[in-house]
Amino acid sequence: MKLPTGPNDTLPYRPGDFKNLAEALEYAARGKTGYNFYDARGKLNAVLSYRELCERAKTLARRLLALRCERGDRVAIVADTDPIFHEFFFACQYAGLIPVALPAGVQMGARSVYVDQLRRMLQSCGARVAVAPDSHREFLVEAAAPLDLLKVGTAGDFAALPESSVEFAAIAGDDPAYLQYTSGSTRFPKGVEITQDAVLTNLREIAEHGLNIGPMDRTVAWLPFYHDMGLVGFVLQPLVCQLSADYISPRTFAMRPRLWLKLLSDNRGTLSSGPPFGYELCAKRLRHSEEASYDLSAWRAACVGAERINPEPLRHFARALKSAGFDEKAFVACYGMAECALAISFERLDTGIHVDVVRKYEMLNEGRAVSLSPDQEHSHNALVFVDCGESLPSFSLQIRDDNGQEVPERHCGRICLKGPSIMRGYFQDPEATREVLSEDGWLDTGDIGYRVGSKIFITSRRKDMMIVNGRNIWPHDLEYLAERLPGVRFGNASAFSVPNENFKEQVVLVVESRQRNPAKRKQLVEDLMARIQAHFGIRCEVDLVPPHTLPRTSSGKLSRSRAKADYLQRIAIAPEAGSCGGANG
Repeated sequence: MKLPTGPNDTLPYRPGDFKNLAEALEYAARGKTGYNFYDARGKLNAVLSYRELCERAKTLARRLLALRCERGDRVAIVADTDPIFHEFFFACQYAGLIPVALPAGVQMGARSVYVDQLRRMLQSCGARVAVAPDSHREFLVEAAAPLDLLKVGTAGDFAALPESSVEFAAIAGDDPAYLQYTSGSTRFPKGVEITQDAVLTNLREIAEHGLNIGPMDRTVAWLPFYHDMGLVGFVLQPLVCQLSADYISPRTFAMRPRLWLKLLSDNRGTLSSGPPFGYELCAKRLRHSEEASYDLSAWRAACVGAERINPEPLRHFARALKSAGFDEKAFVACYGMAECALAISFERLDTGIHVDVVRKYEMLNEGRAVSLSPDQEHSHNALVFVDCGESLPSFSLQIRDDNGQEVPERHCGRICLKGPSIMRGYFQDPEATREVLSEDGWLDTGDIGYRVGSKIFITSRRKDMMIVNGRNIWPHDLEYLAERLPGVRFGNASAFSVPNENFKEQVVLVVESRQRNPAKRKQLVEDLMARIQAHFGIRCEVDLVPPHTLPRTSSGKLSRSRAKADYLQRIAIAPEAGSCGGANG
């Protein structure tokens, strides 16, 4: 019978001060902690101790070098919740190669879309080697077929390779540790290049200043390894802190979210994270009769991030699980992004969720957060924003206007950062890098927020990017899909999101159309909705409008912000015209 790895009760706790990730693994391998993988029924099906991982990674590194991979070559890994990911990721650390996590999610009936996404990412990073678990082999092989890679296959294919006798090269702090793809764009993928020093600095500050991690902590996660919170927060953080980690896959969580609670309860998990929709889904699926079967009293830090935070689902979650020992003060609001490795700010521990209630008019029209009393939170004249705490010590943070000038407290602006955890840039994309990273090292996150003292409040998670159920959706991708349909001209579609009555983001696609036949208009709407569902797994409101309706800038570019404002005005005047499949105009 397999048993999960236990706590770190033998190795002196060392939460940082490593020169590189390989050195962190070498140290953790001296203890008895590691990674534990659970199947869809909650049964332990794989255990990978750090000691075993260290041995396997070195062997695999020698096999990768036998392929004549050169230092800095990229190794693409389809990042399913499987020990294969960890083995290849750390083999790259030893071999001087750069691991690149690729998404493992496949929407039903959308094989070609997923294959195309993999191919774009393989091309973008210039992968020389690619590996996938058996479940994703066919997708990867098809994606890589037209590309000139040294080797593509499963872990078994690589196990047959000989081992090189070449000595591992020294790893410097400014060497790349990995590439992390921003999770939204499939047509224009951007690989964030994070150095060894950058990620280790962030991990150390998370441990010491964000979560006060100690040797008896234990992490539990369902987040995908190809996202920053999954990779940095639950693959690298437990290793650097010599903790044991327990996993279920994102697919398992989506089908059986209560397994998350069971794992936390059974293994006395203390640290776990998720976007707001994860807590909401879990609370919705919870059966009243089950509450007493969980013991969540050990869960001391339930981090919440990845999108603008709605406090109501979190309050519901806390109420539903109070009898199971969950303390609402365990919630930790945080803010982060892949371009900073992971974390930027944390609310204080043991305080729970705090909100700032502000006047709606001034916020929407002037970008000013004029405070209201807490008892007006549910007023029609109020907006609510969650306190995401103070930035980690190594960051300098400014809120700037469009001219680059700092704005006063309680005024909204673009969140800009400088510090050692910031990315080197977008891999082999100097133009995209220059758009966000100044020569003197300031990162313009594109996120909008305001400060109250040293506390950060996020009002929107980028100007254009849409976040749906924790996923980043870029408007360019939806517009590109629309433009490929007969009857839709290039540049005649604009995508954005609006909040619906449940505080969730609803994606909207406004499309100019000359078509007047009602049946053909209806068919166009249905085709667009089906294509978006297949490509992104989301439901989209489609609004057909007459030609020349979409607003443009002086240079002729579409203005999404004005298109959104026009749409909101249209549905406010005639709500019935804004329903799904609307054929306005």
